[in-house]
Amino acid sequence: MAKIQKINVKSIDEIREEMIETVTSSKSDIFQISEQCRKDYDNMTSELRTIKEMMGKLIAEEERLEDEVLKARLTLSELNLNFKAYTEAEVREAYEKAHQLQMDLSINWQYKKQLLEKRADLERRLLGLDETIDRADQLISQISVVMNYLMSDLKLMGEELENAKAKQDFGLKIIEAQEEERKRLSREIHDGPAQMLANVIMRSDLVDRVYREQGPEEAFKEIGSFKKMVRSALYEVRRIIYDLRPMALDDLGLVPTLRKYLQTIEEYHNKSKIEFTNIGIERRLPVKYEVALFRLIQESVQNALKHANACSIQVRLEMMKNELTVLIKDNGAGFDTTQKKPESFGIIGMRERVELLEGNIRFESKIGKGTSVFIVVPIQS
Repeated sequence: MAKIQKINVKSIDEIREEMIETVTSSKSDIFQISEQCRKDYDNMTSELRTIKEMMGKLIAEEERLEDEVLKARLTLSELNLNFKAYTEAEVREAYEKAHQLQMDLSINWQYKKQLLEKRADLERRLLGLDETIDRADQLISQISVVMNYLMSDLKLMGEELENAKAKQDFGLKIIEAQEEERKRLSREIHDGPAQMLANVIMRSDLVDRVYREQGPEEAFKEIGSFKKMVRSALYEVRRIIYDLRPMALDDLGLVPTLRKYLQTIEEYHNKSKIEFTNIGIERRLPVKYEVALFRLIQESVQNALKHANACSIQVRLEMMKNELTVLIKDNGAGFDTTQKKPESFGIIGMRERVELLEGNIRFESKIGKGTSVFIVVPIQS
């Protein structure tokens, strides 16, 4: 049986700070989504205002054309009654003028119809954006409540539990609380901005089809650009959801979730190649193992991409009956393992996670030679 150690308040504070950093980052991500929605709202409002101004001009032009068409019809009636009093050129000119006025009026009607459809679509999209902005504001408010809890109540709780619980049990509780928060935020964003953006794409496809049949070519370019922007925003939202907590971790388990997550990260960092290999038994593990191992691999891959600028990363997982081993190897810049730096808190956090699972972690790296991370965790049957 592992030796139960006295709770280290300093370690608890470090975990608390990591949680605060994570929640603060989540709050910042949601705020950015909210700000982007507000910008889109302002742009669409401006576009709607322009359409209404154009509608006013078209209506005025329509009234003028209708008056001109009426006069032309009266002229044609007079020509028919006194046909012999006019020359052939005068008759032809009167008929051509009446025909041209009728064509101008028809074009005016078609353009007005297109603007009416575009105005209706913009109003629907503005309504959806307004709801998303309200939902994002609510989420930011809820996260602020969580921040207040982390910055006050959790610190007091850590001090009160100093002589009451073992470091291992308390650390696992902290990680579980952190993962529950990420899970909740993931669902909130998934049900809000992601669904809204998907709906906008569907509607833009409908507008695309209408304008492909009736609208001018410039409208196609405008709608195509808008779709590209929305798809990019949707991709970012889904990437944020994966970073917070992949929902597939609960449904499918560690291996399928890792496979999908690494594929997504590879697509996002299109200049880096990530190879994932699973050896041995593919089975579900207790939740604490799956969550901790996923975060360890996620941290290692993110470090390789962000800090080491690696272009090739290998992730190998071997699941045996009573033990699980992981290797994360990259060809990045590497680092001197003998030197301790202030920014190495991420490595300390990784060591703590592995220790909570009663496992071992080892780092092998040289400057300019890449980095290898070895993780061994015993699995309790």
